[in-house]
Amino acid sequence: MPLTQGARYMLLSTALFALMNVCVKLLSHLPPLEIILFRSILSVLLSYAMLRALRIRPWGSNHFYLVARGITGVLSLILYYFTLQKMPLATAVTIQYLAPIFTAILGIFIVKESVRPWQWVFFLLSFLGVLVVEGVDTRADPLYLALGVASALFAGFSYNSIRKLKGKENPLVVVFYMPLVALPIAAGYCLLEWVPPHGTDWLWLGLTGLFTQGAQLAMTKAYQAEKLSSVANLNYLGILYAVGLGLLFFNESFPVVSYLGMALVLVGVVLNTWYTGRQAKAAALAPTEEVVA
Repeated sequence: MPLTQGARYMLLSTALFALMNVCVKLLSHLPPLEIILFRSILSVLLSYAMLRALRIRPWGSNHFYLVARGITGVLSLILYYFTLQKMPLATAVTIQYLAPIFTAILGIFIVKESVRPWQWVFFLLSFLGVLVVEGVDTRADPLYLALGVASALFAGFSYNSIRKLKGKENPLVVVFYMPLVALPIAAGYCLLEWVPPHGTDWLWLGLTGLFTQGAQLAMTKAYQAEKLSSVANLNYLGILYAVGLGLLFFNESFPVVSYLGMALVLVGVVLNTWYTGRQAKAAALAPTEEVVA
């Protein structure tokens, strides 16, 4: 089954985000916002240099949605890191996987993109797989559960802002705005709490910034290339990347039932990709068929 351009970009983005997560895990002794500060500095510098080299105006012209992308993306990231610190990892990660569903729901109202009934089935199938793999700790504090849901909701708004900018802003401009917004927020926090990096910390911080830059750029291109509901649930493949990298770098293992959950994730993603591809092909052929008739 051939993959669309948007699907290829999203698969690349998900893989790069998974590598970034490995770097962040290796930096668990540093405050999350300190990591965000370093990755934001590197991302701002890389984005600005690339924009200048391509002679693209870095500030863009659709400032409302560019700033909205930056603010909602940063809020989602901060809340996600906060819940990771306050809740069991499995619970925080599982709640974050509500983001693709929120993205599709909000897309109905913000970018006027419909979601077909079968796509909801595929979304829920993938999320059921995530629940099986990660599990949910019902003892988690309701406040932190609410913050986790808010993080996923802000991510949905952020991805819709990206889609809204399709054809209006260069993907690099969109990527540039998130670290631009994150930088002063993270810097303000680091003035109050600072842990000096040592030794290999600098390597992991640098790789965190590079992987983030690549992942953000690929994700932006994916959401601008395809309908939100067509590529959003490819994010669920991140759990499969996490399993492989966790085994490789941290010798993490999983019970047999987890592999059933992974299979459900894959089935949901593959079915949604196949279904949206078929719908797009049918839509492309429809005018031709009308003319022939």
